[in-house]
Amino acid sequence: MTEPEAAAGERRFLPQVVPIEAYGEGGFRFGGMSHRGSILCLPSGMHAWALAGPAEFSLETFQPVFAEAAGIEILLVGTGGDVAFFPEALRWRFRDHRIGLEVMPTGAAARTWNVLLAEDRRVAAALIAVP
Repeated sequence: MTEPEAAAGERRFLPQVVPIEAYGEGGFRFGGMSHRGSILCLPSGMHAWALAGPAEFSLETFQPVFAEAAGIEILLVGTGGDVAFFPEALRWRFRDHRIGLEVMPTGAAARTWNVLLAEDRRVAAALIAVP
């Protein structure tokens, strides 16, 4: 997603993917910068994600992921401090796009992101900020 195509309130921080340096206290640190709130790590770069919790999961909130599906083999979904239910209808949508889905607490997802990124995998992450 380029800057002009970004949804209202969405913002791209970096035009490339980078490791997560730290997480917690309501945000993330990556690429030498910090952000309060949730993030999407997509092939097009690191983006703000206007999502406060798993209850907000919908086709619309994952639309940026579907838009970049051709470059994604697996999506890591960090659901906050605990693992959360991921709707079956959404799981099917990811299967339709041939994207593997791994749902886990945000800390585990951030650590897994770093490992898969270092392995040069076609990975993306949708990470809900934790307090």
